[in-house]
Amino acid sequence: MIYDSQSLMAKYMNYSNVNQKISIECKNGNLIRIKRGLYTDDIDNDKELIANVCYSPSYISFEYALSYYGIIPEYVSTYTSAVYGKKNNKFYSVENASFEYKSIPSSVFFKGITIMKNKNGYNYKMATKEKALCDLLYSKYPVRSFASLKVLLFEDLRIDYEELIRLDKEFIKEIIPLYHSNTLNTFFKIYVRRG
Repeated sequence: MIYDSQSLMAKYMNYSNVNQKISIECKNGNLIRIKRGLYTDDIDNDKELIANVCYSPSYISFEYALSYYGIIPEYVSTYTSAVYGKKNNKFYSVENASFEYKSIPSSVFFKGITIMKNKNGYNYKMATKEKALCDLLYSKYPVRSFASLKVLLFEDLRIDYEELIRLDKEFIKEIIPLYHSNTLNTFFKIYVRRG
């Protein structure tokens, strides 16, 4: 479970020195500090939640989501998430987990997000397959030709073509213009409009 300072104050309200109690719980491994004012007592099962709250607003996307859905074959250990309105990418490391945040345009941020449940039954936000792919293509180097896009999709990212053609093209058509991206415009012309 994720705790902020206020919830820990309530949890340990019977202790004379709450900050000392929190410090002791961290030293004993019962609490893990994610960042200032944010803690977990179950990092193995809370990683998706941590990804959502460590830097927010955010949702899991990019490589991690595509790996989760089986669109790319590689196992992705870093929890990659989308944010908006940020100038620089952020990276956090907590215990044995890594969290990376990349910015996308605010005009598309709130579209294509689904609510998932972690192993403990808590909700977290993740991009749909289509949104995760568009987010990832937006974050890549600009591509303007069929040959370059083919290399990016099937050699660099190793995207499963069968999964690619099963994506919801109507949703992709709706969100691509919101990115203002040459790569996504090329993707639209070749794989969405023709398909």
